[in-house]
Amino acid sequence: MDLEPIAPPEGLHFDELSKVRLLDAENAQQTEQLREECAGFVEKMNEFQGIVGGFIELMDKLGKTVDFEKMKAIGARNLLKSISKQREAEQQQLQALISERMAHLERLRLEYESLQKVHTDQEQLIEHLLSSN
Repeated sequence: MDLEPIAPPEGLHFDELSKVRLLDAENAQQTEQLREECAGFVEKMNEFQGIVGGFIELMDKLGKTVDFEKMKAIGARNLLKSISKQREAEQQQLQALISERMAHLERLRLEYESLQKVHTDQEQLIEHLLSSN
């Protein structure tokens, strides 16, 4: 009896260790290589997601810092405007006070001149009365 090798049923294959496989050796090797490449790709994608997540977190912090500094600048600008308006108001008050004091000074000057005239008139009257006696 001659033993002829029996062909395996279609779709079944035997490897070098005589184990039954569904894929032939070449397809099995390509499948394993693809699995390794996919695992590498997934690992790189996870690393990329970590980097992107860190970048987004950094940009969020930077955005918050920018917003905080912007609010500080707006506050400082408003404070400067307020101080400027306050100084203008104080200047106007001082100008009004100066005008009021100048008017008061003018009234006092006129009163002084009037009193000097009265004084001069009274002195003349006294001299006239003394000389007529």
